[in-house]
This record gives sequence, structure tokens and C-alpha cells, in this order.
Amino acid sequence: MSATAPRYLTRFQCLADTCEDTCCAGLVVPVSDARWKVLRDAVAGGPDAARVEALVLPDPGSGVGAEAACIAKREDGLCSFLDARKLCSLHRAYGEAVLPDACAVFPRVATRRAGRLEVTGSFGCPEVVRLCLLAEDALEPVPVDASLAARPELARALGGEDAADAWTWHASRVREVALRILDRREYPYASRLFMLGELARRLGTFYFRGTDAFRDEALLLSTLSDFEAPSTLDALHAMVSSVHLPGGPWAGICGTVLRARIDGVRGARFQAWARAIQASYGGASAAPDDVWALYSERRARLEPVLGERIEQYFRHHAMNHWLRNPFTDSPSVMDYVFKLTLRAAMLRWALFGHPDVVALCEDSALSDDLTASRARLDAAAVECFQLSAKHLEQSPELHGLAQGLAGGSGPDALPRMLVLLQGV
Repeated sequence: MSATAPRYLTRFQCLADTCEDTCCAGLVVPVSDARWKVLRDAVAGGPDAARVEALVLPDPGSGVGAEAACIAKREDGLCSFLDARKLCSLHRAYGEAVLPDACAVFPRVATRRAGRLEVTGSFGCPEVVRLCLLAEDALEPVPVDASLAARPELARALGGEDAADAWTWHASRVREVALRILDRREYPYASRLFMLGELARRLGTFYFRGTDAFRDEALLLSTLSDFEAPSTLDALHAMVSSVHLPGGPWAGICGTVLRARIDGVRGARFQAWARAIQASYGGASAAPDDVWALYSERRARLEPVLGERIEQYFRHHAMNHWLRNPFTDSPSVMDYVFKLTLRAAMLRWALFGHPDVVALCEDSALSDDLTASRARLDAAAVECFQLSAKHLEQSPELHGLAQGLAGGSGPDALPRMLVLLQGV
């Protein structure tokens, strides 16, 4: 089986105890029946047998496919098997083979479509975020050995082999066009997201999960071809550039998910980050128009100096999202694009609220040493994108907010998306 990965993943090496985060912090670690047996056999008769029995908790689950167990967490949200250096005591004593699948594979994500293996990285890992956001060639696809997936046999099958299932059969073509749009750097990033929204709107009448209206590929190919034409993209860029809406609603939306999550996520690192961002905008009860004014001031200060760097962060984040999260998991392309746009808006708000970015904006020497300024911005971006990916982007609060804002996946979702694009 051929295998590909973005170039950044070939450079990945776990930072172990020098990493600023811990893989399992704040997350549930499931254990399959097979891995539970391997672990029990490995510790049988030894000093860790009782710990394994006590700390691997049966989990009957709530449906088909539920894992057999999960690992108990400490009060601080970390795995009970971590040692004093925040390294896995099971891995140290018994090797990689005893690890649950989630632990062995993370931060790699493997999928399989039409006989091809794809391996990407999860932004829940700070080092993956660093490698993906900061190198210009990070997203170049390269051939790799299947072993890069750690346990390639676990790769998730995405379909794409049955022509009767139009949703997955044509998914690769749709994704390729979306990735090319995102890489069109001659247009502002907000314009590219609007282009994806218009593509999703046009596809929405006939191409969606469970469609039975799809008879042949001519209409799909014609629609996709339109979005390869410069005239189409130029017209869409001009259209979205002419729209000017008040920024207060954008600022209010961006702070909503953080406010909803801030008391429900354990972990000192997340708490410090989230509360510092809130404080930089005047606190949780700040008026949205005042928040927008602060955001606009910081943006006007920073983007003329480091705008290209910021654009790279968001372009790479979006492209990796399309690679790592199959859009076919969503009910429609519009649902997927709308949520991606909400994530981009929330990340922009968080980045410009990061205390180190605020300090950078206030630094009179911002333009004097661009290398140092860029390094400070890079560090803040890595923290924002990683903590958001781990604790906000997949949260039920974000998904619920997206559903409410979009009003469904119909054509009305695109004009509603314009509000989200105001600050992007």
C-alpha cells in the first residue's frame, strides 16, 4: 500500500519530558480489549499488576464500537501512569507494545482511501503545530513508509472505492480543489474562505452525505472546474471585499466558546492561557464593540510588519485540517467550511489577545529586529493553535455555536458566514 504524509510529519520527533504539554492531559485514553490483555499479560506477577487493575477502568460504553476500558486520571487531569518527569511509566518498563492504541499512535492520524494510506498530524501536539505552522514547505506531500503511522493497521477506512457512494467516491477531487483554493496566496485569507463557502453553496444542492440525487459526475466536475478559473475567484474576491459589517458581533462570537469552556477544562496551562486572553480584551464581560476596537488596533499594528507570517499560520492550519479531518464526516461541505471559518475567527481573536502578542504590538522596537519579533509571534501562535485544537475546536460548545450561527447547511449559511470573516 502506498503511503503519503505532509513533509512536516517526517521531521517529527517526540520532545518527551521537554515538551510544554503532555499528550494525555485533559483527554480520555481508551483501551481496547486486545491492548488490555497485552498490558495485563505484561505486568502479570510483577509490581505493576495491582496498579494496572486499579487504574484501568472498565468502560461499558454506550454503543457499538465502544472501547473496553479507559485509564484513570489524576486530579490534575494527567494520566495516572505518568512518572515524576511526566513520562509514561508503562512505556519505560514494558515498551511500546503495551501502550493503548491512542498512546502509541498520537500525534499521528492515519486514514485509508482507495488503497492509499495517508498520515497526518494532530494539532493537539505542540511539536506538530510548530513543525506545521512555521516551515514554508511543511504541507508538501511526500511518499513515506507505512510505519510512520506507528500502527498502520489501525488506519481508518474512508471509503471512496464504491462509485455508488458519490459522497466518498468524489471526496478526493473536492478536497484537491479546496486545498488549491487555500493555497492561492494572491488573495486575502478571508477571500479564500469565502470562495470555499461559495463552492460549498453550489455543491450543496446535489453533493452531500446520503445524496440520492447524484446521477453522474458532470455537474460536480463542472462546478469544481469553475473554481479553478481566475475569473471566478476574482469575482468572489471582489464580492466579499465589498462587504463591511460591524465588528462587535464578530468579537462577541469569538469569545463565546472560550467563556463556555474556561471553567470546564482542567489544567493550569490552559487556564493561564485562556484567562490571560480574556483579560487582554477587558475581561469576560467586556462590551463586544470595545473588544473589536482593541483587536483592530493590534491588527493594524502587527499585520503591516508580520502579516505574511500570520497568513502562513492560518493557511497551514486550514490545509492540515482538510488533510487530517475528512470533510465526509460532516453532513455537507457547507457544514465543514462554516466550522472551519468559525475556528479561524476564534484563533485570530485568541492570537491577538495572547499577552505576548499584545506586548509585541506595544513594543516600539517591533520593526527593528524582525527575527526576534517573528520568534515571539511564532511562540504565541504555537500555544494558541495547540491549546485551541486540544480544548476548544472539537468541543460540543463550538459545534453547537456553529449550528446556531449557520442556521443549518443550506444557502443561508454563506451570508451568515460573512460575519465570521470580518476579523479574519
